[in-house]
Amino acid sequence: MFRQPKRSRGQGAAVGGGMNPNMLKQAQALQAQLQEAQEELQQATVEGSAGGGVITVEMGGDRKLQRVSIDPDALDPEDHELVEDLVMAAVNEATDKLEALQQERMSGLTGGLGLPGLG
Repeated sequence: MFRQPKRSRGQGAAVGGGMNPNMLKQAQALQAQLQEAQEELQQATVEGSAGGGVITVEMGGDRKLQRVSIDPDALDPEDHELVEDLVMAAVNEATDKLEALQQERMSGLTGGLGLPGLG
């Protein structure tokens, strides 16, 4: 009587964890697109402003401020809290814009996949 040799766990599985070659190619293409999108987002710059443009900030895709512009007329020594509030509002606006840009870019790639947290 002929017996098949026993296989240890993990041997004999299809390449790609059971994915067919087409699915594997699609997954690899998606991975490349996601990588490209992340690199593009790192290069992005968004602007936030407050007080009708009295305070303007630029933020890079790495969430670091690149520029802060304050209209000299806004610098009232008697009301420094107003400037502080406007700077905070401008930074928050830039952060919100960057998050929206990231969400838009990623959901365009992953929205149809039904993956949690990816659009």
